[in-house]
Amino acid sequence: MPSTPAFIQNGLECVDKYLEEENNHLTKTLDLIERKTNVKKRYLVLSVLVWVGGYLICGYAASLLCSFIGFVYPAYKSVKAIESTGKGDDTAWLMYWVVYASFSCLEFFSDILLSWVPLYFLIKCVFLVWCMAPISYNGSKVIYNKLIRPWVLKNENKIDEVFGYVSNNAEKLANKVGAQQSQTVSDVVTNNIKNIFDSVQNDAGETKKSD
Repeated sequence: MPSTPAFIQNGLECVDKYLEEENNHLTKTLDLIERKTNVKKRYLVLSVLVWVGGYLICGYAASLLCSFIGFVYPAYKSVKAIESTGKGDDTAWLMYWVVYASFSCLEFFSDILLSWVPLYFLIKCVFLVWCMAPISYNGSKVIYNKLIRPWVLKNENKIDEVFGYVSNNAEKLANKVGAQQSQTVSDVVTNNIKNIFDSVQNDAGETKKSD
């Protein structure tokens, strides 16, 4: 009988370690199902992963499911990181959101091409899980430290200049629009008051003629 590949065995060991060490609603639910069905928790998790993988390949709402996986759990963990006293988890999840935002920008401009890539949503989901996984070779840390951080530090002054220019012009534009709106409102009010006075004068003139 052929032996299990090393990377699969390592993955199963990571799953077992997480399920044994963590004490939350997920692990408690899996414990209950394991007692009821006599099916090991690792196989329950694998069944769910197989179903999710299959749905991401051919499911109707694969994009929604992928976005749900990449957003909901990290958002929950980010809230917990904010409320905790330590700062290490804050940094880790900030890195994730920087990578997530960068990836979303790239995806937006290349969506037409990427939508034709086979298994795209499955690949995207695996990528996002790698970025949020609590492992030493975390995807967010790797991408941030190897790509994003060096590029930002190298072009920091130029980026600040661009944002400063956009901010100043946006403020000027907002002031201009606000002034135009104020003038428009003032003109409308003035015209309405003038129309009211004209109407009153016309009514008074007609009353005198009738007398």
